[in-house]
Amino acid sequence: MQALHIIKIGGNVIDNSENLHRFLKDFTALEGYKILVHGGGKVATQVSESMGIEAKLIDGRRITDIDTLRIVTMVYGGLINKNIVAQLQRYGSNAIGLTGADGDLIRAKKRPVKTIDYGFAGDLFERSVKADSIAKLLEGGFIPVFCALTHDGEGQLLNTNADTIASALAVAMSGSYETTLVYCFEKKGVLQDINDEDSLIRDIDPERYEKLKTEQIIHSGMLPKMDNAFTAISCGVKAVIIGHSDDLGQLKNKAGFGTRLSK
Repeated sequence: MQALHIIKIGGNVIDNSENLHRFLKDFTALEGYKILVHGGGKVATQVSESMGIEAKLIDGRRITDIDTLRIVTMVYGGLINKNIVAQLQRYGSNAIGLTGADGDLIRAKKRPVKTIDYGFAGDLFERSVKADSIAKLLEGGFIPVFCALTHDGEGQLLNTNADTIASALAVAMSGSYETTLVYCFEKKGVLQDINDEDSLIRDIDPERYEKLKTEQIIHSGMLPKMDNAFTAISCGVKAVIIGHSDDLGQLKNKAGFGTRLSK
């Protein structure tokens, strides 16, 4: 199997032009097949406020009413996605910007209303990702750049969590490629002490993960990301790596980048 890296970037990269350019240079230098996934929540919030539309968040999750959907479509699928694609072309990467609706590549279902109505938020399901179609893009020399938008197959765009999209892509593509999922964020990886960047934990397997949870070293916001990571690994993904976007150039050195989660 050929190697495939699926890399998800967050606001710490997108919101800083210098960080973004540095990251995209490192991303371009990464050999083999690769897919980039991005969000852009902070920019969407700024654009909302500039248009007099209040961004609604509950426990960090965006409520996507119709006005918000229009804004995230403009920001995620337009402003951020096309800027990233243009910069990657500048650096020699033949990138193609995509939503889940393009080529019917990622479908989702509108999140059902329970205690909270999240509006036009999309939840993925087992066969959401059209892996064969994405493989054709990769084999054709393209580098897919996915934003955090999917569709329901009935003409409705849906706002979908970028971490979830990256994980679903990794699981779907693992049948054809030796897939590694990489989450880039503002820390060097999983830290023994959140305030000490030198306390990086290099490797975590499921047994150690349970121990770190019991010791409260991993808690709160990191738990969903870690749970999703180990679920992806159990579904065929080779490994999940969590690290700082500035260090992506060290990814080829297995011991040099972030925290590696594996079986």
